[in-house]
Amino acid sequence: MMSSDWEFPPPPGQERRPPPPTKTGTVLFKIPTTGDLCETYYSLWGTLSTPVPPLICLHGGPGIIHDYLLPISLLSRDHAIPVLMYDQVGCGRSTRFPARKGDATFWTPDLFVAELSNLVRALGITRYDLFGHSWGGMLATEYTLRQPPGTGLRKLVLCGTPSDMPTWVRVTSSLRGRLPAEVVSILDICERTGRTEAPEYQEATIEFYRRHLCRAVPFPPELLAAFAAMAEDSTVYSTMNGPSEFTVTGSLARWSKVEELSGITKEKVPGGLLLLNGCFDEAQDACVQPFFERATANVKWVQFGLSSHMPWLEETERFLRVVGGWLTTSGGQS
Repeated sequence: MMSSDWEFPPPPGQERRPPPPTKTGTVLFKIPTTGDLCETYYSLWGTLSTPVPPLICLHGGPGIIHDYLLPISLLSRDHAIPVLMYDQVGCGRSTRFPARKGDATFWTPDLFVAELSNLVRALGITRYDLFGHSWGGMLATEYTLRQPPGTGLRKLVLCGTPSDMPTWVRVTSSLRGRLPAEVVSILDICERTGRTEAPEYQEATIEFYRRHLCRAVPFPPELLAAFAAMAEDSTVYSTMNGPSEFTVTGSLARWSKVEELSGITKEKVPGGLLLLNGCFDEAQDACVQPFFERATANVKWVQFGLSSHMPWLEETERFLRVVGGWLTTSGGQS
């Protein structure tokens, strides 16, 4: 349950800097619908030759670079877990398609499921854990539901992930309504007049983000890098999501997997499902609860009391203990 007190103490943030990756590279990926050849850029901490399953991290957005996830790489130091992150096609160092902005037939969950499958296959990964944040968790859900049992997925971590977008829109609209009146007025005027790319609209959205995206003060450099990349190329985000976290007008607006969540089974995710969200999260409990109630795999739910949408940036050390401990516990149960 989110506190109504905006002045609640800020989270501790990061106490350590994330390490540089052990390796970076690209893998070739053929777009299934068009045949276009492109590249997926990845970063790896540790080695894929160890018997410890790697944690593959799926960033949010959609279309925001993986840099904002970088503190999660500390799991490689603290728990000897190999960590793999990548920029999904359409953003960052992976191949981008700015001419496809607004093309909802190109930017689909199917595309990103195919890209993830291609990455796993190209790197020769046969056993792995999956972490998905926000849209990345939606992608992880799509991917898990489509996988037959016994294909290598062991444990699943979903952080700030909505089970359906209509609930997300309802929750974020309520949170938006609690912003200062002058901020709400700017948002309303800009959206009504089609000026969502105006500086004043962007500044007003930051007021929401300080409360419900990342409460670390100041914003960490990893998040600022992601914001800058989004400002440079918003192709995927604007097409699939819309102008902001709380104004969802893109192709994902009606996305829902609530009725399919019983398909997250013990056979598909033998190590279990870990659900994470923050007390101040834009993904409030109503967004997350269907996973807890409907998934038939073993489920554990942890909430971060000082965090919003990005606990690895807000309560980094606790996040690493919770996730690292769960990933290294037999069966994924505590």
